Amino acid sequence: MKKWITALVAATVAVVANALEVRFEPVSDGVYAHIGEKGARTYENEGLNANLGLVVTPAGAVLIDSGATFQSARQIHEAVRRVTPQPIKWVVNTGGQDHRWLGNGYFKAQGAEIIAHENARADMTNRGNDHLQALKAVLKEKADGTVPTLPTRWLQGRDERLELGGVVFEFRHRGGAHTPGDTMVWLPQKNVLFSGDVVYVDRMLGVLPVSHTGRWLETFAVIEQLNPKVIVPGHGSVTNVATARADTKAYLVALREHMKKAVAEMTDISEAVKSFDAAPFKRLLNADELMPGNASRTYLELERE
Repeated sequence: MKKWITALVAATVAVVANALEVRFEPVSDGVYAHIGEKGARTYENEGLNANLGLVVTPAGAVLIDSGATFQSARQIHEAVRRVTPQPIKWVVNTGGQDHRWLGNGYFKAQGAEIIAHENARADMTNRGNDHLQALKAVLKEKADGTVPTLPTRWLQGRDERLELGGVVFEFRHRGGAHTPGDTMVWLPQKNVLFSGDVVYVDRMLGVLPVSHTGRWLETFAVIEQLNPKVIVPGHGSVTNVATARADTKAYLVALREHMKKAVAEMTDISEAVKSFDAAPFKRLLNADELMPGNASRTYLELERE
């Protein structure tokens, strides 16, 4: 009986430990980040394996990315309430990946204005239902209530500036990166950048069929120009330019250089993937799983250029 109770307690602790816990920690005055799990989407983390941002202004809170589901969006809102009594008046979607925007429906129902770049619209429209079906297969009842809900305000330019609640937000878009709508949020008064999925640290980035590694590097160049003191990446720990360069830019540069040469020499794609020197990047979580697909999709991208 004692052994059974011990096992039950251990199992309960394990379940609690793996359950989704949204917690915003300060990264600057009035600026907070939730750092998501670095692994895959799971039933326990409710698909929220990405970072989120929160900026508290005198006129309301600004949430950066809305989570993967209606139910996790509610948990995000509860976490915001533990930081500030201010209502969430604005939500920014930094890209078209599921955990960046599928929680929009919850926050729209709360009266928030939802902001994203126009280049995300087609991607969200085309892939939203596919994202949701994939999430349902993993999350089951935890995906209930989620309806792909588009933003209510679309940014148009490469560089746009908004004052939300008296705080300056500058949006940087260079045609996409991980997804076509990838947009970085720069807080010049705070010297903090929310990069969205332009920056991955600690773990391997993902090159998707909708990604563009060339524009990804153009977007990264903006980070180097801004030289922020603090970067909240799309995935991984709060970081700086040097680490972002090592974990994201260096890999993209190496991948593109290798595949450009392979395409020019008409090397077979399978051989090009096998011959890429992956050793410097094996230290990143999920590297073995993601690198073959990243390599083949980059080859195909360069073949089209």
